[in-house]
Amino acid sequence: MEVFAEFLEQIDNSEHRDRTEKVLGWVTEKFPNLMPVIKWNQPMFTDHGTFIIGFSLAKKHLAIAPEEQGIHQFSNEIVEAGYEHTKMLVRIPWDKTVNYSLLEKMIEFNILDKADCSTFWRK
Repeated sequence: MEVFAEFLEQIDNSEHRDRTEKVLGWVTEKFPNLMPVIKWNQPMFTDHGTFIIGFSLAKKHLAIAPEEQGIHQFSNEIVEAGYEHTKMLVRIPWDKTVNYSLLEKMIEFNILDKADCSTFWRK
């Protein structure tokens, strides 16, 4: 989590900072083999040099980016969880709970699906 310290310090809203820290901490604990990194000023996790999941903040939500394949794979579950999504990210409103089970599935999917991937992004 040290790698995310400066990023977290820059979040003015303490509730958003606390929630973001909790989510990043959860990923770190649940998936200790993933590498926490900051790229493009955003916290993300990689596995053998390939992108697994990233996070960003907006005024109204915490965004989760599991790449397009992760969105496509879980689009029904994302909607069932009450979240909106685009082709590339899931929006979790600050006033809704984080569905950690869904987050876990997205991360596990990317780890398995990208096991043989040698590039940062899917091609």
